[in-house]
Amino acid sequence: MLHISSAFDAGNIKVLDASDPQDIRLEINTDNGSDFYQWFYFRLTGARGMPCRLRIMNAGGAAYTDGWKNYSAVASTDRESWFRVDADYADGVLDIHLVPDEDAVWIAYFAPYSMERHADLLASVQASPRADLSVLGQTLDGQDMDLLHISDGSTAEKKICWITARQHPGESMAQWCAEGLIGRLLDEADPVARELLKRADFYIVPNMNPDGSKRGHLRTNACGANLNREWENPSMERSPEVYLVREKMRQTGMDFGLDMHGDEALPYNFVAGAEGTPDWSNARATQLGQYLDALKQASPDFQTEYGYPASAPGTANLSMATNWTAQEFTCLSMTLEMPFKDTINTPDEDYGWSPERSAALGRACLDALWARIDDL
Repeated sequence: MLHISSAFDAGNIKVLDASDPQDIRLEINTDNGSDFYQWFYFRLTGARGMPCRLRIMNAGGAAYTDGWKNYSAVASTDRESWFRVDADYADGVLDIHLVPDEDAVWIAYFAPYSMERHADLLASVQASPRADLSVLGQTLDGQDMDLLHISDGSTAEKKICWITARQHPGESMAQWCAEGLIGRLLDEADPVARELLKRADFYIVPNMNPDGSKRGHLRTNACGANLNREWENPSMERSPEVYLVREKMRQTGMDFGLDMHGDEALPYNFVAGAEGTPDWSNARATQLGQYLDALKQASPDFQTEYGYPASAPGTANLSMATNWTAQEFTCLSMTLEMPFKDTINTPDEDYGWSPERSAALGRACLDALWARIDDL
């Protein structure tokens, strides 16, 4: 008997009809308190060996319908390896086609990064003498806002680097990317990590939006706040995640900021800078260009030809993390965007853009930072 469920960490789907494997009809639930939706994650059981057609009927009203063009969903039978399955979009409906080879298959918008995996990450990281774990406070749902401080323990004056990921919870590739970066910083045999930690301390928030992540949201926290529009005036009542992190940043200062995200529509890895901030300068533009050149050298998956247009001088939205931090701390700050689809220039037909490639890009970000650390 066919059965579809999503009552688990990060799950999101509404079942309209699952009586016919060739005409399973579904809808994505909106984020609580908002109109955003696009993230889906559910389990299909009882369809081993059956050709299945799963139709997401409300895909045409999703937040970013350009994201469905040339998109393939991901699926897994072990929740470790996530492979691509055929999908096509027409007339406002996303059709997903697969033949499960096991009794249960999990299907998602992108490979999920659950709060359980987040807990596993923290448990493993705290074993390193380089890492200190602290809790900044609690979210609206009562979850912890976790902060990692990674340092070699020396008291020398150093650069302060902040890494934040997953303000938008459906952009799970951001936390996979952060996991790769964290793992490399803690690798005592890695010479880049060792030398970087002689010159810099790292403050890392692996998940900026625990509530949205657990609830299966695309873009908002528990009350419907888009955290990447809260940085100019956050509050404990609406956006405690940003309020708590921002206060800690003011305590530590910042010389380098990297905010990790995913983009639904563009099939590229790229960076958006803070060009529109009031104190943007030629010197800052040079710093950004040098970092991006170094990242291109470190990873063939990264490119600079395609991305968002730079904001005109003085027009930056200071409620966004990159713009607020760049202006507040007069530092180099940027947003890293990764695709939900695949990279056109370096495609992988079986897996597309994946957790493993996201983690590799996170590691490459440290190569780029090592190349430019003395210029910050």
